[in-house]
Amino acid sequence: MDIGQILNSCEGFQWDKGNSLKSWLKHHVSEGEAEQVFSNQPLLLVMDIGHSQEEARYRALGYTDAGRVLFIVFTVRKNLVRIISARDMNKKERVDHEKFKNNS
Repeated sequence: MDIGQILNSCEGFQWDKGNSLKSWLKHHVSEGEAEQVFSNQPLLLVMDIGHSQEEARYRALGYTDAGRVLFIVFTVRKNLVRIISARDMNKKERVDHEKFKNNS
């Protein structure tokens, strides 16, 4: 099953208080803002192979409703998207997302 199919089976979001607080304090990304990325296109989804030892982790690169471009690390547990980290994309990630957008 690909990442898109996995997300289509999800019924919402789950947040760990520590991850939520870290994303806000360190990167000024709120829970709601991070969740918006999954509703907007284009959304680039890739497997996070380097961090998938115990469970599958994924990376999402996309836009918030206000046009902010975010990099999100997440996993899926019991049909819920569990966001681990959310921050602004760095320069390389922006380039990758632009290439994806132009080829979509």
